[in-house]
Amino acid sequence: MTGQSPPDTTPGANSPWRDRRLTPAERADALVPLMTLEEKIAQLVGVWAGADPSGDGVAPRQADMNVVDWATVIRHGLGQLTRPYGTAPVDPAAGARSLDASQREIMAANRFGIPAQVHEECLTGFSAWRATVYPAPLSWGASFDPGLIEEMAGRIGRSMRAAGVHQGLAPVLDVTRDYRWGRTEETIGEDPYLVGSIGAAYVRGLEGAGIVATLKHFAGYAASRGGRNLAPAHMGPRELSDVVLPPFEMALRLGGARSVMNSYAEIDGVPVAADESLLTGLLRDEWGFTGTVVADYFAVRFLQSLHGVAGDGAEAAGLALRAGIDVELPTVDTYGGPLVEAVKSGTVSEALIDRALRRVLTQKAELGLLDEDWQPIPAPQALGYGTDAQAPGRVGDGTDGRVSDRSADASVSGHVGGGGDGRVSGRRGYGTAAQASGRADDGVAERVSDHGGDGGEGQGVGGRGGLRLDDEGSRGLALRLARESVVLVRNGGVLPLAPGRRVALVGPVADDPMAMLGCYAFPNHVGPHHPGQGLGLEIPSLREELAKRIPGLTYAPGCDVRGEDTAGIAAAVAVAEESDVCVLAVGDRAGLFGRGTSGEGCDATDLSLPGVQAELVRAVLATGTPVVLVLLAGRPYALGPETDAAAAVLFGFFPGQLGGRAVSEVLTGAVNPSGRLPVSVPRDAGGLPATYLTPPLGRRTDVSSVDPTPAFPFGHGLTYTTFEWTGAESGGEWPVDGETVAAVTVRNTGERPGAEVVQLYLHDPVAQTTRPVVRLIGYARVPLEPGEAARVTFTVHADLASFTGVRGRRIVEPGDVELRLSRSSADVAAALPLRLTGEEREVARERRLQPTVRVERGMTGVGRRDGAPEV
Repeated sequence: MTGQSPPDTTPGANSPWRDRRLTPAERADALVPLMTLEEKIAQLVGVWAGADPSGDGVAPRQADMNVVDWATVIRHGLGQLTRPYGTAPVDPAAGARSLDASQREIMAANRFGIPAQVHEECLTGFSAWRATVYPAPLSWGASFDPGLIEEMAGRIGRSMRAAGVHQGLAPVLDVTRDYRWGRTEETIGEDPYLVGSIGAAYVRGLEGAGIVATLKHFAGYAASRGGRNLAPAHMGPRELSDVVLPPFEMALRLGGARSVMNSYAEIDGVPVAADESLLTGLLRDEWGFTGTVVADYFAVRFLQSLHGVAGDGAEAAGLALRAGIDVELPTVDTYGGPLVEAVKSGTVSEALIDRALRRVLTQKAELGLLDEDWQPIPAPQALGYGTDAQAPGRVGDGTDGRVSDRSADASVSGHVGGGGDGRVSGRRGYGTAAQASGRADDGVAERVSDHGGDGGEGQGVGGRGGLRLDDEGSRGLALRLARESVVLVRNGGVLPLAPGRRVALVGPVADDPMAMLGCYAFPNHVGPHHPGQGLGLEIPSLREELAKRIPGLTYAPGCDVRGEDTAGIAAAVAVAEESDVCVLAVGDRAGLFGRGTSGEGCDATDLSLPGVQAELVRAVLATGTPVVLVLLAGRPYALGPETDAAAAVLFGFFPGQLGGRAVSEVLTGAVNPSGRLPVSVPRDAGGLPATYLTPPLGRRTDVSSVDPTPAFPFGHGLTYTTFEWTGAESGGEWPVDGETVAAVTVRNTGERPGAEVVQLYLHDPVAQTTRPVVRLIGYARVPLEPGEAARVTFTVHADLASFTGVRGRRIVEPGDVELRLSRSSADVAAALPLRLTGEEREVARERRLQPTVRVERGMTGVGRRDGAPEV
């Protein structure tokens, strides 16, 4: 009978579910029948220990969360632990010891000894105190460098795994549809191919490090009406299929992601959390996904409290479970008591519980959590390091990178990972200073202290200092990405700044380290709730870095990022007037739920610069001093006619903790800019929404007085060198089930090394449905020395010309098309006409998602993974 204990109540080492010779799915199948209903459902929930339900939070409606008793909630086991490092500042080594103790208590409390799966945020790096903060996803897109993103994600994943974390809640694969949306900064860009190729690279890196990547937010979240967070998504099935869904398909098939998180959105009146056709029909039945679907925080309860499609928690749980949500996050709620009672009353079938449970247990088996010898904090050998000397990132720089264990009761007591106020009650001392200092008799002190060794940077758990999450190797990688992501969109010759010129630095973000960070960076996401803890990192501002390179740099802030105070503008004008060049830095301060100008819940009514920054820009431009306009922002603010007088314009999309250095290096010429715009920059602050992916009538026409032409188009970016494109050619006819080629030779004709980004667009002038004028289907980032040339060849399958036809099926239809080799979506170097030949073809599920790209320098072929698989 439901809820009764099964016959086998003494699971042991000889149980089949412990047998590593069986597949993970076979082990899960062997364990499910042994579990009671309560034990089953316990595996389908998370617990957010230490999260504060009072005041400002880091998740929507966090104040409504329930307070649960720790001993009660773990007595039947536990599916997930939510953000033990990412909830409050805690010394990483102390957090590891507290996590170890918590896991051991969870294992001891349930009769199968199964630990919890631990998840953390990791969008701009491991979201933990003292962890490296990498550039935000818009910067990933600006780099057009999947290889570098894969390398970054691998490094993030290794640090998480060393800390005992199993799952990362990234990447965000929402395609930007309306720049007013506060979470634009978390997106990779406005093109599905760019988002999918970069996102798949991130997934490969994270999964390659042994961390479960979680694709979010599936699907439609960024298409909300008016750019408002959680607002209904306004789109038809064709936009969903051709724009919103492809990045998720790419990240699953090309990246191997093992988890998906639902979107908060409703599409055509159906909340995604209750949409069986999307979460099961498409994701599993059509795409073949076999991993876990986890709920975005509180999304199941939102079916009742926000969407109004469920009358109570039990009904919400039933809807979500039937739709395909396996795990409720962040903490136990509707999948707790309400779901148990719903199953016992017959309202919800236990078969649905078993379906979700098998997926959860299969994943736990894959992660080793069902192994009898599993340890909460991995040993170096388990991470792939045979000895301490093989720990990642050791560079022998003469420093030991030690992080002192300064944690006290106030910073580690009360919840998993430390740093909370005990919102999960009854912890019986776990997470206290005694545990954090490693005095427990369970061996955790040795495991934490022995990882990594002394004398090197040691990303991971390292000797005498414990867990080091911000090492030289990570910072070096963050700097490389920041440099590649800076986008120069205009340059009248003022850049790079010439030595000896008098330079003024003006603007509200010029001397603000936080202007470099997105809303999911730990110092912005969690830090404001703990002002006494400090940033935990060195984050130099643009002013600090520029002053190192420009003697006599003068400075005035002019105004704040927000607010209406104009009193400082006069001083900024005076500083600008006394200089030969003025660098004017404006933009955003990321935050959450209205506490910033960009970020989750920080939506905008238009694309004017926040506060009185536009007034500051006009006043400084009016001085006549050449102005270099630097935007450090999370969205592309409109640059209308009033900014045409700027001598140069440069974008940095929250470029991370070393973004100040990267921007200053570009300004002074130490680094040649190579970023390209992942989003268009509008000219009109109110002409919204619009991206470059639009059919002809979405562009400028003679039947409307509104001109939506952007100030700078998607894919645009300048450098300090010049490139010549020659010898473009294609393969002529293109079978609807075959391949063609497009090739061009690119030569660096300038005097310094640089990187060109060769972009391939498809133009389909006549089709059975309206099509975007152009859409990106491939790209290659090509670094070249002065005088060096490379031949770039794309091999393109006709699947990349497919789209959703009038009958709702993905097709390739015959007819004339063009492949456009371009410097941007609006700057075409060569248009290559082709004809797709044959009969209309419906595209199979296993369609090609990328072209192959070959880059040949001189007589030597060099394969590169730049937006496509190498040959």
